Amino acid sequence: MRVTEKGQVTIPKQVRDRLGIAPGSDVDFVVVDAGVMLVKNADAKDTFRDFDEWAQSVEGTFDTDGMTADEYVDWLRGPRDDLDPR
Repeated sequence: MRVTEKGQVTIPKQVRDRLGIAPGSDVDFVVVDAGVMLVKNADAKDTFRDFDEWAQSVEGTFDTDGMTADEYVDWLRGPRDDLDPR
């Protein structure tokens, strides 16, 4: 990829598609030790106003296989012999 005389580069289609970059999208170049990263800035429509809005948007997308919240947490933590020897 070459930089034009105006300092422009073409973002490859594969990258644009993966990041959802379209004409008018806002992006930044972030300098890191290994070089530069292209970062898509969040569009106003992509951000959530608060936690409740986010939680509502992902409701029903997580399958606990019928476990209650307590059962799921117990499953995640695994056996706790020091608290509940069975």
